[in-house]
Amino acid sequence: MLAVVVHAGNIQDRDGAKLLFEKIKGKCPRLKLIWADGGYAGQLVNWVKTFCGWLLEIVKRKGNPHEFQVLP
Repeated sequence: MLAVVVHAGNIQDRDGAKLLFEKIKGKCPRLKLIWADGGYAGQLVNWVKTFCGWLLEIVKRKGNPHEFQVLP
């Protein structure tokens, strides 16, 4: 674990992720790739690339969305 940020429940997870990324920016010089589930898709991907210089890769589920799946 690199860092933890606890935020209010009325903040979307992808918006709260920005708080976390802002906290670890500059502290993890070897960090290049972050995997996240579909809840973090959208504008956050570009924000992470622009603001932090990292690649935020969204891992998509395959098959039945109602079955448990191990994702990378």
